[in-house]
Amino acid sequence: MQSFPCPYCGPRDETEFLYQTDAGRTRPARGVSDADWSRYRFFRRNAKGAAAELWLHAAGCGRYIVIERDTLTHAVIASKGATP
Repeated sequence: MQSFPCPYCGPRDETEFLYQTDAGRTRPARGVSDADWSRYRFFRRNAKGAAAELWLHAAGCGRYIVIERDTLTHAVIASKGATP
């Protein structure tokens, strides 16, 4: 089991968190085409290495956090508070 460092609650078990999205993605504006919305929802850049991800601490403080981790090793590099 992996441990995530919540900036508000301290280290917690990964089962307390829900993955939301890539922290670098921007939600498209209202009224975009179905094709653009589909690309946003279903197509992801699956790069190897460091990635910033938006997570919700659902079973804890209920806040959103950005966790930077390595996608190959799953090692957590950093975490900070965020707004969705």
